[in-house]
Amino acid sequence: MAEYGGNPFFSCRSCKNPLALHEDLLSKKYWAKSGAAYMFSHAMNVIVGQKEDRKLLTGVFSVADIYCSNCGQVLGWKYVQAYDPRQMHKEGKFIIERAKILKGY
Repeated sequence: MAEYGGNPFFSCRSCKNPLALHEDLLSKKYWAKSGAAYMFSHAMNVIVGQKEDRKLLTGVFSVADIYCSNCGQVLGWKYVQAYDPRQMHKEGKFIIERAKILKGY
């Protein structure tokens, strides 16, 4: 795994731009269009797009797509608002598709 400031991190597969620290990885049990996805508490070097309501596997959420700030690659999304109180723990978290990041091993 690569290191950023001495900390292991995940990078954009297209341009190797650092995106998230390993310590911010919350879960590997998410799914996106391309398959497996990871949930992070924080992301860096991303651009957050316009928010929109989207029906996902666990309900309807207000989400915003996130893009690599260097190459513009769509990486996943940020949960802006959960309409189901049982899903509020996802608010403010980032989902990054596994296929869009470099393997961190």
